[in-house]
Amino acid sequence: MLMKREDVFSYEPAAEYALPAAYFSMEFAIDQSLKIFSGGLGFLAGSHMRSAYELKQNLVGIGMLWTYGYYDQVRAGDALMKPEFVQKEYSFLQDTGIVFTVPVHDAPVHVKVFLLKPETFKSAPLFLLSTDIPENDYVSRSITHHLYDSNEATRIAQSIILGIGGAMLLDQLEMTPEVYHMNEGHSVPLNFYLYAKLKSVEAVKKHVVFTTHTPEMAGNEEHNYELLKEMSFFYHLQVHEVKYLLDMEGDMFNYTLGALKFARKANGVSKLHGEVAREMWGNYSHVCEITSITNAQNQTYWTDIEMGKAIAGKNKELMVARKKEMKKELFKVVADQCGKLFDENVLTIVWARRFAGYKRADLMMADWDRFMRLMNNAEFPVQVIWAGKPYPKDMGSIDLFNTIISRAKPIANCAVVTGYELGLSALLKKGSDVWLNNPRMYREASGTSGMSAAMNGTLNFSMPDGWVPEFAKDEENCFIIPPADQHQSVEEIDRLENISLMDTLEKKVLPAYYTKADKWAQMQILASADVVPEFESSRMARDYYEIMYKA
Repeated sequence: MLMKREDVFSYEPAAEYALPAAYFSMEFAIDQSLKIFSGGLGFLAGSHMRSAYELKQNLVGIGMLWTYGYYDQVRAGDALMKPEFVQKEYSFLQDTGIVFTVPVHDAPVHVKVFLLKPETFKSAPLFLLSTDIPENDYVSRSITHHLYDSNEATRIAQSIILGIGGAMLLDQLEMTPEVYHMNEGHSVPLNFYLYAKLKSVEAVKKHVVFTTHTPEMAGNEEHNYELLKEMSFFYHLQVHEVKYLLDMEGDMFNYTLGALKFARKANGVSKLHGEVAREMWGNYSHVCEITSITNAQNQTYWTDIEMGKAIAGKNKELMVARKKEMKKELFKVVADQCGKLFDENVLTIVWARRFAGYKRADLMMADWDRFMRLMNNAEFPVQVIWAGKPYPKDMGSIDLFNTIISRAKPIANCAVVTGYELGLSALLKKGSDVWLNNPRMYREASGTSGMSAAMNGTLNFSMPDGWVPEFAKDEENCFIIPPADQHQSVEEIDRLENISLMDTLEKKVLPAYYTKADKWAQMQILASADVVPEFESSRMARDYYEIMYKA
């Protein structure tokens, strides 16, 4: 039975957002209980969907229902991290009764459709696709088992289900949008499905926009043309037809480049990233215009109500009191997981985000003797908390995570907490004084965690990368770590930027916190005022309609 619009939407779209659009993403962080996300891409998509709901935009999400989610980050017997895969159940999703087939490897794979209705978590409606149903064999069922599966063929099949399956679903529902928005290149197969319908690349371009999040070439997914053809990635097209249509050569099909050739417009996710993306892709033929729309986070979801009121009212006493209460809540998790009792009166630094080498989770520890002097500083005491999820098959990042656990274990004022998902992320952003962000320069496309931290009276302590240059007023609303000359070896850059980080911390951050309470409070107030509305996702959702969808 065909679903009607009122079965999907609980609201009438606002007149300025009546244009129908569909937002394709591999992950959505809508609520802690819906474990279909891994990190920043999902957090961004979740905030977009929440703001689309608040603005009453005519937008539907297309995603995947991951049977085992990304993974559950737990501890082994020695307290080091290990990934576990636990089957998830969601009674709050509506079974639409829709089952259809998508060609994968020239064979029909059955896809079942679930709906997250808007009123459940106050988000735009979200369709979730699953192949883990009895109609499929085990291999087909496993396509939607694990987000970002490590098996190459499975990863390719996931993109086919998201892109082609999502577009087929919209046709079946007779909800064909004016705009198909690809959040990252994972859903690029949808363009080959649209080409089969519309018969020309130019016709496809009229309806497709693309957001790229990856500022380094190696991070942009690509696979062998022949393997993709065998997998039905190109729908009904042959390899030579794809290469001719898109003016692409070589043995490997790059998802991002393909998306840039099919889209009418694309965007980077910060002004700096827009420049980097134009530099990376601008010399390729038939690439669309690349603008920038800076990522943002949803204030309603992320901001503590009491702290928000205190900051808005510039009530410094209430700000201090509420921050200490939020620190106590966070420190319960630290005590429970690590057996360490943290003090709410001590400056607390948090490093929390996806674990990847370029993000340099251990940069503070690079000069161990200096780090230990910091940890033992009685005049200006410090507490440090790390959290984040490495990719479950990335042994290098897992080893780094576990090394930090091992090094922090004997230090009473250092802790590493596991289970970094939406719930823990919120506790960390609310319960920290300082949000540390120290990636290698020009590797962070945007990095949104510091936005929601600032909404909660936490000061950013950051390299000037991603979104930060658009926000930062050094020593007024944040603390900037001066970058080294980038024309040096990676090892030398890391050494110099460790010195910059520690110098800034010891000479600026700690004295401000402990000896200039009024200045600290003023920085918190200004940081919050500078984050909202500029880095609040309602602005972002409006920009997508005005700059990308209607243009």
